[in-house]
Amino acid sequence: MSFFYRVLTNQTFNIDQYSLVPIREEDKYAIMKWRNEQIYHLRQNRLLTEADQDAYFENVIAKLFDQERPNQILFSYLEGEKCIGYGGLVHINWIDKNAEISFIMDTALEKDFFSFHWQTYLTLIEKVAFEELQLHKIFTYAFDLRPRLYVVLEKSGYEREARLKEHCFFEGNYIDVILHSKTTSRFYLRNAALEDLEITYTWTNHPQTRRYAFKKGFIPLEEHSEWFAEKIKDQNCIFKLLISEGEPVGSIRYDVKGEEGLISYLVAPNQTGKGLGTKLLELSVLGLQKERKDIKSIKGLVKKENIASIKIFEKLGFDKIELEKDVLEFRMKINHAGRK
Repeated sequence: MSFFYRVLTNQTFNIDQYSLVPIREEDKYAIMKWRNEQIYHLRQNRLLTEADQDAYFENVIAKLFDQERPNQILFSYLEGEKCIGYGGLVHINWIDKNAEISFIMDTALEKDFFSFHWQTYLTLIEKVAFEELQLHKIFTYAFDLRPRLYVVLEKSGYEREARLKEHCFFEGNYIDVILHSKTTSRFYLRNAALEDLEITYTWTNHPQTRRYAFKKGFIPLEEHSEWFAEKIKDQNCIFKLLISEGEPVGSIRYDVKGEEGLISYLVAPNQTGKGLGTKLLELSVLGLQKERKDIKSIKGLVKKENIASIKIFEKLGFDKIELEKDVLEFRMKINHAGRK
């Protein structure tokens, strides 16, 4: 049986062969098994039975999908089509825009792949929390029994926010709870969508944008609309908007051919001079490093008169090649060294 969350526009979130999908009923007994094996670090006071799990899916899980603002959103964590973990956002506070992160993986993976799967999962759940739901803060609540987890969290940008002394009773003793949290960056990238047609059209036809464009002249709305609709559907196009304080302030596009992506970006004309071009390229490159190991290199073409763009590419370490009298090419190899 497939479930769909009403609260989510996108139902699936991917990085390479790993994905989050709405929790699947077919995974419920595997999840029960992992929870029973890892009961030591969970807020669970007894071993679950199949009857318990059936009742939970019927009486709790099934109801989440019909709610406009459920108190939890749970996913199966897949490698290909195989479930290797589960988790989500729980204790969601829709008023204050925060939620607790929950995740466990197949117990057999913990010894050798604990850090890798936690890092992958965090990247995916941040897409759900910050890009899809636009939450402000997400956090973990962990018994002080898992030092490996704290290392992963802190490497992933989570701050150790608090230690709750002797907060939980565990095996005859009171133990501490450690809280780690991350708040949404002032800046983040999200996928371009049809509702961005109007603002991108305005940016595209601004005299400042046309000045440095390779294609001169005013672009009719009909032409832009057709082009825009094709681009956001194109599997070989990565099209993102830069968001600051909840508002779009620029866009970047990678047209992918083989293992290479051709860059096209612009900053909203009323936002120039604030370093947003650098932020736009920097965030997009980081995203490619994490999510698109099929892309090995990227390049951008810049007119020599576009001094601001030249400085941005140089600042971020792109290699410069002179193509023609008035055009420069900037290239960068994408480093996927941190990926397994």
